[in-house]
Amino acid sequence: MSDGHGAAGPLLTDGLKLTAYFGERQRTSEGFLADAIVGRFTEQQVAASVVLRGVEGFGVKHRLRTDQLLSLSEDPPMAAAAVDTTPRIEKLLPAIGALEHRGLVTLERSRLLRSAPATIELPEDLHEAAKATIYLGRHERCSRRPTFVEVCELLHRRGAAGATVLLGVDGTVAGLRERARFFSGNANVPLMVHTIAPGPLMAEVLPEVAALLREPMITLERVRVCKRDGTLFDRPHPLPATDAHGLPLWQKLMIYTDESARHQGMPIHRALIRRLRQISPARGATALRGIWGFHGDDRPHGDKLFALGRHVPVTTVVIDTPGNIAAVFDVVDELTAEHGLVTSEMVPALAALGPDGDPHGLHLARHRYP
Repeated sequence: MSDGHGAAGPLLTDGLKLTAYFGERQRTSEGFLADAIVGRFTEQQVAASVVLRGVEGFGVKHRLRTDQLLSLSEDPPMAAAAVDTTPRIEKLLPAIGALEHRGLVTLERSRLLRSAPATIELPEDLHEAAKATIYLGRHERCSRRPTFVEVCELLHRRGAAGATVLLGVDGTVAGLRERARFFSGNANVPLMVHTIAPGPLMAEVLPEVAALLREPMITLERVRVCKRDGTLFDRPHPLPATDAHGLPLWQKLMIYTDESARHQGMPIHRALIRRLRQISPARGATALRGIWGFHGDDRPHGDKLFALGRHVPVTTVVIDTPGNIAAVFDVVDELTAEHGLVTSEMVPALAALGPDGDPHGLHLARHRYP
């Protein structure tokens, strides 16, 4: 099978997803980095983008950022993702690379679905398992309910492995900027829904999901489901350090847990961040709190009024070299002994930005794996 960038078919178009990881308080000469990044997204009129505020994480210097302590919450981790056709994202790269900041930027191949077809056939490389990311507005409604709730209910009924709704604080919808503001309904502030399913099931359910959306915008990437509710299916694909042309390969783990799930009394995502900080070569990790979702057999759920504890999904993202990911997965495997969904995927380009980084280092590697 290919690296996930073969013929996409008439309904799917080849695209790219650019994601930047940084701290909320980071600034450029223009102001806050988050504003500058979304400004670049807006200038290029990217099809969809969203800025997410994390709850805990660390970067290459292993400095903990968390919302638990006031002294450490002034600079929480953030992630900004933009998706569009390959030419549009490639045109965006120089503008993002020129920004003066520290952080990581990744580039991933993706397939774009921007219509509501009656049927769809996925490429062969997505048959094992696929991750769909659905972009929509916060208050977009369907059948008098929030569309993201309807989407999660549908995915749960159809047997998807899980879904997580992540609410943005800024971003673009159809090329127009929409940001969260005080004294505003924030109806169009973007959010994203991650869902995982085997390829054949994903092909069946995507037309139904797209039919619920006002303006469908869905991306698809190949993933491997490594664990689900304590059951180990596979370790991450073993990857070489570089491709045949010497370009570095990277790997990503996404760990979907619940705020209420604990490891030795601590929420799994927080225990995971603290353990990973002890792995000296680890480049970083970011935990993102969702507002709705499910995994496994649990019903879709989110925060409830007057609840004493939070009961929302959390997604922890770890991106590193294949060698480091092997060590990271041992920790993830231990902490998800009973709970959680763990997936892995290849990342073909990563650049560390800042004074010591290479803002022009986003060259897409290629690798074929089974």
